Amino acid sequence: MTTLTREEIVRGLAENREAPNGAARNAHAEALAGAAETNGDGALFREALDNLITAYLYSSESSKMLVPFARLLQEYDKDPGAFSEWDAHSLFWQFKWVASAISDSPGIPLESAAGWLDEMERRYRIAGYSERPVREAELWLAHVTGEDERAERAFRRWLAAERDDMSDCQACELNGQGQYAVVRGDDTEALELWKPVLTGELVCAEEPHRVLATSLLPLLRLGRTDEARSNHLRGYRMARGNDSLLPSVGRHIEFCALTGNESRGLEILAEHAAHVAPLANLDDRLSFHGGILVLLRRLQELGHGRIPAVSYEGSPRTVSELYEVLHAGCLDIARQFDARNRTTRVSDRFLARVGREPLVGTLPLGVRSAELPRTDTEGAAATAGSTTSASAVPTPFVAPTEFAELVERARGARDLGHPGADALWAEVAVRVDAQPDPDPLVRADLADQHALAAARRGAEEAPQLLAAVRDGYRTLGRAERAALAELRLASVAAQSGDAPEQIRDLLRIALRSAEALDAAEPLRVRRIALAELTAIRVESYLRSVEAAGPDDHHQDHHGGDQEHAHGELAAELTAFISAYEHGAADLVSEAEEMLGRVALAQGDPERAVPLLATSAARAVAAGRPWQAVDPLVLRAGVLMSLDRPEEAEDAARAGLEHAAELTDAEALGVVRLTLADILLQRGGSAQEAAALALAGAHWFDQAGLTADGGAQARLLLARAYAREERPAEAAEVLQSALPDLLEHGDGQAVFVREFLGDLLRRLNEPRPAAEQYLLAAEVTKGWEDPRPQASLAQSAADTLSDAGLAAEAVAAYERALELHRLTGEAPVAEVRVLRSLAWLGLREEVTATAVEQARGRMTEAAEVLEAALAADPGAPELRSELAQTWHQLAQVLDRHVSTNEDAAEDEAAADAGEVEAAAGETETPSARLSRAEADALRREEIELWDRAARAYAALGPDHLRDRFQCLNNAAWTEHERGDAKAGAARVSTLIDEARALPEGELPDWLLPSAERLLAQLNDGA
Repeated sequence: MTTLTREEIVRGLAENREAPNGAARNAHAEALAGAAETNGDGALFREALDNLITAYLYSSESSKMLVPFARLLQEYDKDPGAFSEWDAHSLFWQFKWVASAISDSPGIPLESAAGWLDEMERRYRIAGYSERPVREAELWLAHVTGEDERAERAFRRWLAAERDDMSDCQACELNGQGQYAVVRGDDTEALELWKPVLTGELVCAEEPHRVLATSLLPLLRLGRTDEARSNHLRGYRMARGNDSLLPSVGRHIEFCALTGNESRGLEILAEHAAHVAPLANLDDRLSFHGGILVLLRRLQELGHGRIPAVSYEGSPRTVSELYEVLHAGCLDIARQFDARNRTTRVSDRFLARVGREPLVGTLPLGVRSAELPRTDTEGAAATAGSTTSASAVPTPFVAPTEFAELVERARGARDLGHPGADALWAEVAVRVDAQPDPDPLVRADLADQHALAAARRGAEEAPQLLAAVRDGYRTLGRAERAALAELRLASVAAQSGDAPEQIRDLLRIALRSAEALDAAEPLRVRRIALAELTAIRVESYLRSVEAAGPDDHHQDHHGGDQEHAHGELAAELTAFISAYEHGAADLVSEAEEMLGRVALAQGDPERAVPLLATSAARAVAAGRPWQAVDPLVLRAGVLMSLDRPEEAEDAARAGLEHAAELTDAEALGVVRLTLADILLQRGGSAQEAAALALAGAHWFDQAGLTADGGAQARLLLARAYAREERPAEAAEVLQSALPDLLEHGDGQAVFVREFLGDLLRRLNEPRPAAEQYLLAAEVTKGWEDPRPQASLAQSAADTLSDAGLAAEAVAAYERALELHRLTGEAPVAEVRVLRSLAWLGLREEVTATAVEQARGRMTEAAEVLEAALAADPGAPELRSELAQTWHQLAQVLDRHVSTNEDAAEDEAAADAGEVEAAAGETETPSARLSRAEADALRREEIELWDRAARAYAALGPDHLRDRFQCLNNAAWTEHERGDAKAGAARVSTLIDEARALPEGELPDWLLPSAERLLAQLNDGA
């Protein structure tokens, strides 16, 4: 290996400190430490050891820090004077990390661990540090060794000891105290202790990351599921991909396994597949793999043992295979701890963790996860029954114990059209074979139910099954049921696209069957009405097919034909409603809903609104509230389009109320999505909107509509979270749904990417935010209107600038400027781009050339605004922006003068031999400003600030703070020119004006700030 020079080692250490945590950083740090030792420079070697210890700490190899720490401690003992005050503090601080690493390393004998703890206590006492960190380390060592009384004593002494420079930050300390409360079985106390960390009041490099993960199970055990969901979404985003936080990642995986989110757990596992290999830190390995094992065991219980998991040591593994290898490895580690600690506590806790049962049935998380493959049992159930699994929908009835009562309940639900009828008939089918002498009518009813399910899913055999049902009912003398089967045959023929005349024949047969029923049959009128309504619906469809022609029946009619068709259908429905208004209320309700939809198709929403309201009211009055949901949801949407949001919300809320007995997952999703959307549009409760959107996403997932309704629900959920100031949760949800949302058209793709960019920017993630803006801008390139692309390019430039990518930011700003000028309608946006370009030019170095370029940009910005004001002299925004431009130009000039003065002082010091001249200087001393030039610039600054202050004064009280800032800057510049009185006069004038303001118009801050500034100026005079 080539020997590194001292300069190369110094440069390498600087790079290593900025490198991402992980094995690569550790390997580089190890090489640098070896090179520094070879170099023979003691100070450099100590620096390299310190860097290596830190690198190990923030990785999955933290146990390796013991060796470099021992070397560094030897260096200290050899020559304490070689350590600066900061170096010595760092060494003693690292003692705490080492104490944890020793406790977490089963290969270190218990006696050695205790010896290290004693050594830490001795050295802290000699150095005058508090015993607080020592007692914390003692607590955890005593806990794992089963010395509970000693652990409790150490805990009390930890709390009692004073905090000093060697104490962990409060966030980390509260983490540990809360974990000890959990160990003692007090989840409530733990969460109370963690509260300042969870709320963001106390933070550090790894908090609240760790506490968010550790809080998940205590929250679930206490039933605080909303907080648990939130902490998972926030916490996993923080922990993802961080080597030192793998135990936290394991807790998030465990949380998913215990909340019915096994698919999400598998996705998190896949994201960390590279870390499933054996880890150097055995305690981290036990914690991380332990969480994975909870998931794998749960997947096996659900019948997914054969599906792929992730590779282990280069070999692909199924869920069951990975479970076996990880379980064996973790159990071995636990037993190593047991042997070292002389207790079975670690293995007992590990086995208890892996054997945990789910804490909730299903907790919707809001994020999109791929569906787990169906097991054989689930597939058979889906084939035999409906398309939605029984666990996916609410259970409206508890099945009666007595079979006869069950059958009667099922028949009653069927005749009422109750959504729970399918579940009751499914229970009848399960129990019928156990009956000693089953009623043939029950068998016929079950056949009817089976045929109906086949018809709903468009099965090929549906006509044959329905014909058999019709014949069976006729044999049993149930003509009213046979007539219904006849009608279903006609409906199936229409769904299958049979010839129009064949369908019409079947409709006529169905109507004759209904009319032929005995006059005393209670259902006769209803059967006739149902046949007529079905005929109206089907005939409308057939007319549209025939009008389109045989080669074109998927295309729309011409306007006149379509209007005629709508009018004909409306007339038929109106006649039906009139004929049966006092009879079959639920069928009249259906007809009114259809009539409302026809009105919408005719472009008459005002006529549709009362029809839909009446339809819903009739359904409720008929004892079928679930039938009111569709017209109410549709009515809510129409009312929003008519700008009647309050009525729309009332309709949507009524729809949600009447949906209580629905079992169709899609309908359950739609009604929640509708209300959530209305709430967000009209500025209602974001918290309620989030709850509705979350539930809506869950139901769409259950309906197999994750990419459609589910994606829209997640978009609404992200918007609601953003409104609640929960950007991390919003971003996590939105990113999970992004692939689906991008498939819903360019308009939505642009909106979603811009929204995600805004969220990422709020989360201080400028690079990925800029990427989203640029991707959105790319979509808009072909649009006729350049304004969206200009706005997105400007947002991208702002975030690239925030990320320190100056060259990329300049390119994006230049593109935004070009696009804004194309429109000629955005002077404010154009000006802000010009000002940003001005400042970017000064980021690297403040030279005369850079200042002149910045001055040019600012002058150009002022010219744009002056031109705009010529067209609209009274525009306050333009006047404010012009004042801001003068203000910023003054700041540019001030920076030029200040930088020049600082450089002159450095050169003077260098000439005196006090400091080395700055390297890499691009301008020679002869290019420095002369005293006269500097004074001229100062006078120009003052004039610009005065001009800006006058403009702000004309804009009124809302700009008092801007005006005060300008006067402050001008006054101090006067002071620097040696004329403090001129500056004081400006401030005195402002004070007199402020005192003359009416009491309600004077801001609380203004007079105290102005008087304090005046006193400082007078003192300086």
